[in-house]
Amino acid sequence: MKIINVLYAVAAVFILYFISVTGAGCAQIGAPTGGPRDTIPPVLVSAMPKLLSTHFTGNKITLVFDEYINVLEPQKNVIVSPYPKSFPIISFKLKEVSVKLKDTLLDNTTYAINFGNAIVDNNENNPFKDFTYVFSTGNTIDSLKLSGKVIMAETGKPDSTLQALLYRDAVDSTVETRKPNYIARIDRNGIFTFTNLSEGVYKLYALKDGDGGKTYNSKIESFAFVDEDIRINGKNDSVRMYAYEEEKDLKKKTAVAVKPSAVKKLKFTTSLGTNGPQDVLTNLVLTFNNKLKLFDSSKILLTDTNYNKIADAAILLDSTRKIITITNKWPLETAYRLVLPKDAIADTANNVLAKSDTLKFQTKKEADYGILTLRFSKLDSTRHPVIQFLNSSEVVKSVKVTGREWTDRFFAPGEYELRILYDANNNGIWDPGNYEKKIQPEHALTLDKKLTIKANFENEREIEL
Repeated sequence: MKIINVLYAVAAVFILYFISVTGAGCAQIGAPTGGPRDTIPPVLVSAMPKLLSTHFTGNKITLVFDEYINVLEPQKNVIVSPYPKSFPIISFKLKEVSVKLKDTLLDNTTYAINFGNAIVDNNENNPFKDFTYVFSTGNTIDSLKLSGKVIMAETGKPDSTLQALLYRDAVDSTVETRKPNYIARIDRNGIFTFTNLSEGVYKLYALKDGDGGKTYNSKIESFAFVDEDIRINGKNDSVRMYAYEEEKDLKKKTAVAVKPSAVKKLKFTTSLGTNGPQDVLTNLVLTFNNKLKLFDSSKILLTDTNYNKIADAAILLDSTRKIITITNKWPLETAYRLVLPKDAIADTANNVLAKSDTLKFQTKKEADYGILTLRFSKLDSTRHPVIQFLNSSEVVKSVKVTGREWTDRFFAPGEYELRILYDANNNGIWDPGNYEKKIQPEHALTLDKKLTIKANFENEREIEL
C-alpha cells in the first residue's frame, strides 16, 4: 500500500511540473490556424449505376465522393440530354449526390447529365470540373459530337449567355413550338459542343432564352440559325452561327428615375463645359433643368462678335422640351455669341431665366484635332465593308471603305473601338436577320486593338480586311 501511495505522489509531482513548464493550465483548446488553402476538388469514388452503363432501367442515380460536397443551383447549372419534360430531382447529403429521374426514359437512347462545375467541396467550393454522367437505355453508348461557335453578328463578339439548341425530327417552326432535344452551353469564346449523339438529321439554333421556355418566341431574343439541316455522322466540321435580335428591346432601359422635386428656378448647362471651345464636328447643346412651356426660337440669336445674326444656324427644341440644339457649319478658330433673352423661354411653372444671358465662345483650332489615316489591305469591295468607330459601345462614326486609303484631318481625340461591318445591302448600317424569311444577319468584326487618336498628331493604322 505504501508503494502505491508513493507512486501516486510521484505521478502528481510530475503532472504539476509538466503544467508549470508548458503552461498547459492556461491554454485554450482550438483548431490549428494557418496552413495552405485547400485547392483539391472532390474525387468521385463510386457511381450507382456505374458510368457508361447500358440497359439502364431505373430512375435513380447515386454518386459518392471522397469528401463532403455541395451542388450549386442544379436547376441553373445542370443540363440533361435529351432535354427532359420534367427536370430531375437533384439532392445531396454529406458525400452523396442523388439524381431522381421523373421522366419515362426513351428506348435505345443515350442520356447525359452534365453537371458542369456545379459539384463542389463543402469547404472551399473547389469544383469537380466538367463532369458528365452518361448512361444508355440500349445496347451501346452513342459517341458522336457536334461542335460550333456562336458570334453576335452586330459586334463580332461572343456572348456566353446564349445556349445552343439541337432538334431531331424537326421542321422550321419546331424551334418556336417545342423544347429542343439537346442543349449545350456556350463558353466565353462562343464555343459549344454536343456529345453522345446518335447519327441522324438535326436542326441547330442558338438562343438567349428570355422567358425560360426554351423556344424562340420573341423577336427581341438573341437568336441564330443554320440555313440547312445538319446530318451528324462523325465527320462533321465545326459550325459557325451569327446571332442577332430582329427587334431592339425598347424596354431594356435603366431603372426608372425617381421624379425630382420641382425646382423653382430655371437653369441650364451647355455642352461647352467650363469655358470650353465649341467642337466644329458637333452641335452646341443647352440642357435645362425643367421642361419648357414657352420656346420662342426667333428671339434666340447666334451671332458673330459684332452681333450680326448667323443666317444658316438652326435653333431647335427636342421632344423632351428640355434640350435646345444649335446646329451650324462651324469654321475653325471663330468667335461667336449666343444671345438668350430671358423672355424667350419659360418652364411649365412660368419660371424664366434670372436674367438675359449672352454666351461668348470660340470654335476649336486645327491643332485640337488629330489627322487619321487608315490603310486597308485585302480589300473586297463586293462585300461593301464599312469601318465603324465606337466610343463606350456607341457607334459615333461610320465610313464606307471604297479605296485602299482613307484620311480624316479633323478627328476628335480619344480612344475608339474599331469594327468592320460587311454591309450586304450597302445601306451603310447593320441589318439583323429574319428567320421567317431565312435571311441571315449582316456580319461585323470588332478589332482586338483599340485606336487612340492624339490631338495635333498624324495617326495611322493598317487594317487587313
